[in-house]
Amino acid sequence: MYNNDDYDFPRYPHKLVRQQIAETLTAWGMKLEHVEIAADRLIEADLRGVDTHGISMLTSYDDWRKKGWITVGTDVTVVRETPTTAVIDGGGGLGFVPATMGMQKAIEKAKQVGVSCVTVRNSSHFGASGVYALMAAREGLIGFSTTNGFSNSVVPTFGAEGKLSTNPFAFAAPTKRNQLFCLDFATSAVARGKIRNAAIEKRPVPIGWITDASGNPTTDATWYFKGALLTPLGGTRELGSHKGYGLATMVEILSAALSGAELVTDKAVHKGQKGSMQIGHWFMVINPKALMPGGEFESITDDLIDHLHAAKPVDPENPVMVAGEPEEQTIALRMEKGIPVPPGLLGKVQEIAKGCNAPFLLTADKIVKA
Repeated sequence: MYNNDDYDFPRYPHKLVRQQIAETLTAWGMKLEHVEIAADRLIEADLRGVDTHGISMLTSYDDWRKKGWITVGTDVTVVRETPTTAVIDGGGGLGFVPATMGMQKAIEKAKQVGVSCVTVRNSSHFGASGVYALMAAREGLIGFSTTNGFSNSVVPTFGAEGKLSTNPFAFAAPTKRNQLFCLDFATSAVARGKIRNAAIEKRPVPIGWITDASGNPTTDATWYFKGALLTPLGGTRELGSHKGYGLATMVEILSAALSGAELVTDKAVHKGQKGSMQIGHWFMVINPKALMPGGEFESITDDLIDHLHAAKPVDPENPVMVAGEPEEQTIALRMEKGIPVPPGLLGKVQEIAKGCNAPFLLTADKIVKA
């Protein structure tokens, strides 16, 4: 229910799935140099098992471009820059290019000055937040990544109407002997894309994920297409929804208020505007070497992870892991056996390809044999 590996869906080679993404983006008019970056970010999400933020996003992107909410062939520019900070304008396009540029700048600056902060405005969906935080961790740095959203579909605690988006938060840290630590989560009870994917496949969702338009809990995922509302992380006040609500508000402040992007609470008013979703992103990078001798931070982090691994499990078949390790296991599985693509999504991707004259590559003869 939580991952496409839980179902017996046909699997396709990850390179072919990436090519399908790239062919579609190219047919939409995205610049070729931007296609490469966007396709890399999307296929990384699929490989990590973040099925809500990989090829499935083509369904949303196709809808948004047809409505004129995003500018596909756009320029990305640096608006302001100092030795420790930068502000980037995404030009109203998908957020992969400005987000990648933003994190790269933050990495370069942190290597020089210790700590850096970069914001992006006038952008759109940038995929999985964790892939940007990991860019820093792979360079031996600590990375933070956040974004606000376009759909104000998450209710605040005690609220009966949507005021925030799923506002994801990601943190990644370098290690030496363990997998890189990578915490990546939506501040809503579940990522909105999980509801979309379940709706496309006509599958129910667990109670507590969404409500109908009247605020009543429902398992009917098709409410995604009719204005479903999501609860904050925690679900109810008794289970800590005020914490998810607070985190979502923090992400909104960092991503929108600090970048000059539009608040998601204003989206209901501006939903008809053309050319940009006015989403904002925020990236911060810390160089551990600026605070302690080289290698010590990684060693201490490894010690912490080792202690957590040593915790007695409830079930010996399910040992204790830390954030990022399940995704690394999924990468290994999908690199070998392919990326599972549900039949409903497969039909949507074929329909999208036909509509923009892109080749459809995920044919039955390309399925990875079990």
